[in-house]
Amino acid sequence: MVDTAERAAEQSRTSTPVVDAAEHEAAAAAAATAPAGAAPHVDVEALGRQLLGTWAEVRLASRELSSRPELQKVEGLSVADHRKRVFEQLKLLVDHGQVHRAFPKAVGGLEDHGGNIAAFEELVAADPSLQIKSGVQWGLFGAAVLHLGTEYHHTTYLPGIMSLDVPGAFAMTETGHGSDVAAIATTATYDPESREFVLDTPFRGAWKDYLGNAAVDATAAVVFAQLVTKGVNHGVHAFYVPIRDANGDFLPGIGGEDDGQKGGLNGIDNGRLHFTGVRIPRTDLLNRYGDVAEDGTYSSPIASPGRRFFTMLGTLVQGRVSLDGSATIAAKLGLKIALTYGDQRRQFTAGSDTDEEVVLDYQRHQRRLLPLLATTYAASFAHEMFLHKFDDVFSGKTDTDADRQDLETIAAALKPLSTWHALETLQEAREACGGAGFLTENRITSLRQDLDIWVTFEGDNNVLLQLVAKRLLTDYSRKFAKADAGALARYVVVQAAGKAYHGSGLRSVAQTVRDFGSTARSVNWLQESATQRELLTDRVATMIAEIGGRLRPASKLGKKAAADLFNSQQNELIEAARAHAELLQWEAFTEALEQAPDAGTKQVLTWLRDLFGFGLIEKHLAWYLIHGRLSPQRAQAVSAYIDRLLTRIRPHAVDLVDAFGYGPELVRAKIASGAEAERQAEARAYYAARRADGTLPTPEKAPSKHR
Repeated sequence: MVDTAERAAEQSRTSTPVVDAAEHEAAAAAAATAPAGAAPHVDVEALGRQLLGTWAEVRLASRELSSRPELQKVEGLSVADHRKRVFEQLKLLVDHGQVHRAFPKAVGGLEDHGGNIAAFEELVAADPSLQIKSGVQWGLFGAAVLHLGTEYHHTTYLPGIMSLDVPGAFAMTETGHGSDVAAIATTATYDPESREFVLDTPFRGAWKDYLGNAAVDATAAVVFAQLVTKGVNHGVHAFYVPIRDANGDFLPGIGGEDDGQKGGLNGIDNGRLHFTGVRIPRTDLLNRYGDVAEDGTYSSPIASPGRRFFTMLGTLVQGRVSLDGSATIAAKLGLKIALTYGDQRRQFTAGSDTDEEVVLDYQRHQRRLLPLLATTYAASFAHEMFLHKFDDVFSGKTDTDADRQDLETIAAALKPLSTWHALETLQEAREACGGAGFLTENRITSLRQDLDIWVTFEGDNNVLLQLVAKRLLTDYSRKFAKADAGALARYVVVQAAGKAYHGSGLRSVAQTVRDFGSTARSVNWLQESATQRELLTDRVATMIAEIGGRLRPASKLGKKAAADLFNSQQNELIEAARAHAELLQWEAFTEALEQAPDAGTKQVLTWLRDLFGFGLIEKHLAWYLIHGRLSPQRAQAVSAYIDRLLTRIRPHAVDLVDAFGYGPELVRAKIASGAEAERQAEARAYYAARRADGTLPTPEKAPSKHR
């Protein structure tokens, strides 16, 4: 997982950047085909097709369905009415065949895992509550039966789940244990005499909590519990458990509560469940990865309890995949609204005695929104790569243990970045639209409320990044697991030389001498893709190496001391994982440039990629200066070139959000409908007419005509 960092490790020890000859040749060819002096042009339609990706037709069909008023969110409904509306919408999804793609053909599915996620993600434009409730039913409850169960469970339970005859809940999280699934306290103890499992929640903190469908609609649940048989706890397993009768009343031994109104997603009936002596048949253990014989003997195809646990959870990774994609779509919608409005709204007569300025022409407005646009494109291209990886694993094309571990790591890396980015983008978009952005009719505040929970469900973002960091450290340590003394000595020498070179400022001095005080020379070096890759990968490699060095004594310490040492590095670990995820996004954006439909579009996308890369470097500028990776001259050049990029990208901003492909029926914001442009045109015409006929009053401070 640190291959990209290793690739740049040698480069970072020299002051001479690696020149990307292929990129220069492509740029030269593009320049040769463009008319002299002509500004690049974005082919909106072709770029839109590229952004749709592999599952373009599936996405378009889902968008068409999401455009129907009966599937869209109605603002201002009570919690009860919103819940009823969303449940009825689930039936419409079933009627239109939108929920069966990932299920086996044997039970009426299509076994199209990538297409299933692509279609699901687009539902966020209709109503995030609809999207997530459908995800609970078919992406969590149904997927758990599919991926953790065996043929008996598929034929017995999937038809009812797919048809919505059996609404279900996914009962994993407990009040006292959220992201720490391995420590949940609910137990399923096997009774060999009755050949049943007995489910219990031993205390209040063990109640299953925040469960979609649990408060009202669910008649069954997949319950995660510690499997105990013959006095041995074999860890967390999943069980199919009926929870309500035909009248909607809880079955004996089962109780629960309604979570009530939330900060968003109020179309979903989240609730709590608890169990006291609830008995279920032995065969309702979802036994793909662990089984109990009639006499209570436990068996599993995976001997290691830890590996078994992570394998079971890994089969449910699609939730993180879809959140990454839908969060990026929400960011696209927010930017579509804010940039469309900013290109039409006028404020202050800064450069004219008569006409007010378009607010998107102000540098600060560009600084607020265009870097977010660049990040959204990076997240979009990274998600397409991610979705391909997911489809390859779940379709069986590349389904090895290593592939699944890579998929889990990518999911844990990208989901935090995209969900945090969505919230940041929606907040900035709201502010950039002023008071109009605060009106519910303009959609941004509603999206912001609904997306808020994205950052903590399907794994708290900081916990997920810690998992990524542990994987990076594992891969780092493996490089030396079988190394001989000579190899280790050579590594130490190289590391020491690198630290001496960077730490003494020699690299920075060399950069300053090379640039001779010229910002242009600094920019020329920085805008090379090879340079950006070097800086981004070197940061990941260096951070992991430093943390690894600090944690090396842990193997010789006691449990408490080792835990304290690890905890002392937790913040650095999470920052390193975030840097790795940012690098993944940058690499995906860079690869996508090669698929650009024409030279003009490629040029604009290259500027946008550079804005993303420079933005990452600027955000972490203190690190690059402290570690001697950039001279002060080149650090100044980063911000200077960002300002230059903003000016270049500004004329293409509206084209770039139009390429997202979300029309008025999906955006549903009055300020992005053209109404603002009409108002501004009316105002300008009014004042122009009054100036022309001499009826416009003279300003108090205007010079006197008689002077």
